[in-house]
Order: sequence, then C-alpha cells, then structure tokens
Amino acid sequence: MLIVGINGSPDRAGSTAFLLNAVLSRCAELGARTEVIHVMDALEGQENAYCAACATPCPETCHQEPALADAYDLLRDCDALVVGSPVYFGTVSGQLKSFWDKSRNIRGERALLNKPAGALSVGAGRFGGQETTVRAIHDILLVHGMRIIGDASKASGPGHQGVCAQRPASEDAAALERAKVMAEGLVEAAER
Repeated sequence: MLIVGINGSPDRAGSTAFLLNAVLSRCAELGARTEVIHVMDALEGQENAYCAACATPCPETCHQEPALADAYDLLRDCDALVVGSPVYFGTVSGQLKSFWDKSRNIRGERALLNKPAGALSVGAGRFGGQETTVRAIHDILLVHGMRIIGDASKASGPGHQGVCAQRPASEDAAALERAKVMAEGLVEAAER
C-alpha cells in the first residue's frame, strides 16, 4: 500500500512538512509505504507557473518537464494521499493551487477517483484560517472524485475535517495526536 503526502508549502522543512511527515510516519508504522511530493520541486522548470487551460482536453504540454510528470505518476500509483498547505490569506498556497490546476489530465483519466485522501493545514495563529484551508483542499480532492478522510479512525472514533495546527507544528501536541488518528483512518480506508 502506497500513501503519498503532498507538501504544498514552499518550505521543504517547515511546519506543514513536519505535520505531513507526522501523518506519514504513523502510516509507515501501520505498514504503508510512503512518499512525499514537494510541490516546489514538482513545479520546477515550468515555463508557465500557472495553468492557462490551453486546450481541452488537456494536451499535457506542461507535463513535459519530468518533475511534474513524475509527481502525477506517483499520484496515479498511490492508494491514498494526504495534502498539506500553510494558510495563505485563508486558503491554500499558490504553489499548491498551481500543482492541482495543472492536474487536469489525471482528472480526465479518473486516476484519483474514489481514492481516500485527507487534508491538513498550519497557520500562524490558533484560529488563523486552518479550517478554511482544509476545506479548500477538500474542494480540490472532491473535484477529482476522491473520498475525504478526516481525522477519525475506528479506534479513535469521529473527528473533524482534517488536521489543523498552529505554527510551529512541532509544538502543537493536539495536532500531532490528530495526525496519528488521520493516518490510522487513511490506512483503514486504503486497505478496504
């Protein structure tokens, strides 16, 4: 079983990456193989930073760069994924939005249809837009037809929409606990 984490932060070692790795570490403890996509790496070398919807269906022109093509291949192969973003003006980072905007071709393939996926976010303040960011990620996941997994599991019971932390995530004990619960839910859903 492969669970992929997508770091939507421009910081490869920041709080979003830390929280994402907390989810993936628990997934690995439960027997999953894990990989991380850093959107900054995946978007490297793109001639156009943003999708211009140049044609329909998507001609995959921007996928000629191997970093983006490899990232989307990894998504095709995964059994579940978790997407993380820092809060930027109450929503996802521009880098994460661009990564998903350029995914029109895999949507057309239905490559992510019914795959379980979770969302997490990190903000500067306790109430810094984390839930609206998680909901924005949910919207992206739903457009691809994925099944939303919150921070719930059979063992822990119902949770909420996703994992939300205050920066620095390494010091947010409640978020780190919810990250473990989300991991359990992702593994349960991927095993089904």
